[in-house]
Amino acid sequence: MIHKSSIIKGLVVLVFTLCSANSFAQQDPQYTHYMYNTLSVNPAYAGQRETLSVVGVHRSQWVGIDGAPQTQSLGIHAPLRNERIGIGLNIVSDALGPARESFVDANFSYTIPLNENDLKLSFGVKGGFHMLDTDWSKGRFQDPDAAFQDNINLISPTVGAGLYMHTRKWYLGLAIPNFLETEHYDDFQESVATERMHFYAIGGYVFNLSKTTELKPAFLIKGVSGAPIIADISANLLFKKQLTLGLAYRWDDSVSGLVGFQVTPGTYIGYGYDLTTTGLNNYNSGTHELILRFEIKRLGRILSPRFF
Repeated sequence: MIHKSSIIKGLVVLVFTLCSANSFAQQDPQYTHYMYNTLSVNPAYAGQRETLSVVGVHRSQWVGIDGAPQTQSLGIHAPLRNERIGIGLNIVSDALGPARESFVDANFSYTIPLNENDLKLSFGVKGGFHMLDTDWSKGRFQDPDAAFQDNINLISPTVGAGLYMHTRKWYLGLAIPNFLETEHYDDFQESVATERMHFYAIGGYVFNLSKTTELKPAFLIKGVSGAPIIADISANLLFKKQLTLGLAYRWDDSVSGLVGFQVTPGTYIGYGYDLTTTGLNNYNSGTHELILRFEIKRLGRILSPRFF
């Protein structure tokens, strides 16, 4: 078996390496419910819910600002019969100003046990395509500059990979969603630019506070060369496997409140509200995010909802 301490040490070193990036650039779509939408972050998560799982997210960011980000994502994944292999499909639509970006990715994971208990390591890869469409007639982007005369329609391939180590109590994942350079719309420069490689680190731990209450702190770190690190931290309480209440903080950006309810063993619905903590707070009424998850009972057994 692979030595547990060596793997953990390597993962932790990489996490802190990610924290050394700096400056400015466009980031991938972000989610307040990242802890329940892990497939959008890491392809190695495919199949880790141990059942067919369908997760949809709608995010309206900075409500009140024209052209502010609007994001929808749909993730579908499940394990295959041997349970070591997981497959998934992730679709994202992200509108920002005069541009709309769409991502379609197929995900594949393979899981190996690291000890005789429940410690496992999953390897994931994904491949698909990215579409960029611009309409410069929208908003204030009517400019005699030649760069704004012709709308852009581009399709680029995407290839990514990830690692996901986990037990029933904790998880730690690292991922690069795309190794290839693609064109995207940069709102800061108000132009089309080349997107650089992103790095994601995600993790969480479940504490049993009582027979009816669980606490899960979690984090997500996103880094890209030429941009500031984005760090999300959160803590969610789960009561009687049904009601979830949580708080989250995105470093130097926003604070969030989360609430969710396990309507049935296979249906979860949640809502998150972000309050901007930067100067943009004077120009918007916050960010709203909805998440809906459907899961199918496995092999005739009633699904027992998991916290991650």
